[in-house]
Amino acid sequence: MRTKMRIMGFRGTVIKPLNEEAAAELGAELLGEATIFIVGGSCLVLEYWRHQAQQRRKEEEQRAAWDAMRDEVGHLALALEALQTQVQAAPPKGDLEELQAQMREVRAQLRAGDPPSTPGAASTSQAASSPKK
Repeated sequence: MRTKMRIMGFRGTVIKPLNEEAAAELGAELLGEATIFIVGGSCLVLEYWRHQAQQRRKEEEQRAAWDAMRDEVGHLALALEALQTQVQAAPPKGDLEELQAQMREVRAQLRAGDPPSTPGAASTSQAASSPKK
């Protein structure tokens, strides 16, 4: 009762002792209010912790997805460099067409069973028969 009077702002007032029944009722009321306050406060704290954990998990998932995309971009960049190197190392298209024409000439000669008389003759006949673009 003294605590209740102090909370209400009455200081220094003399309070007569309560009878046993009134004291038990006041104690039960105080205990009930304290229990409700503690349960409500605990629910708020637990909800806050749950929200923070969920937020951290979401940020970690986003960070992992970002890292995976960055790794994929790096992998694609390396693959692009390798392909560019291959393209630059490939023979020019004119040279490739010339080689194909020479192959056709050699195949035609092999089918005919007529070997070229001299190596220089094969290249002159190939140069004459190969189409230029």
